[in-house]
Amino acid sequence: MQALIGDLLQEARLDAGVTGRHEPIDFTELVAGELERRIAKTDLRHRLTPGVMVDGSRIELSRLLNNLLDNAERHADSAVTVTLTLDGGVVTLEVSDDGEGIAPEHREVIFQRFTRLEASRARDPGGTGLGLPIARQIAQSHGGTLTAQDSPRGARFVLRLPERGTSRPPSG
Repeated sequence: MQALIGDLLQEARLDAGVTGRHEPIDFTELVAGELERRIAKTDLRHRLTPGVMVDGSRIELSRLLNNLLDNAERHADSAVTVTLTLDGGVVTLEVSDDGEGIAPEHREVIFQRFTRLEASRARDPGGTGLGLPIARQIAQSHGGTLTAQDSPRGARFVLRLPERGTSRPPSG
């Protein structure tokens, strides 16, 4: 119940346009720190480009990352991979798992509030169906995008954010 209330409050804040203070953030450091603190339930692999900077709210970006990691761990068979790259002013964070994946027709549906696909209900009957919608709203409030993309195996979520100092929105 506490998780549901927390998620609903976060949704209400994002809906109202209330976001944390944006400041320069070493996104590589933030991602590495969250991965180090995490008690992984699967093999957690990562490839992080050093020195990637964004403007944003540290708390909100941590929440976005942890929502993606929670989702990936819930659906992984054995491993989750996190990749952070920078190309042409666009920061790309990919979180992939080696589970069943997401059917193309469900790749937008999962970002709707309270949506829980059958596989998700079976693996985590206590989930709220708000983690991915919150993650997408946080991405958008940072001038970015969050999508579910094709993957050879499992699910692959791709976050794109503008690099610090660029005003160009990332293409999805």
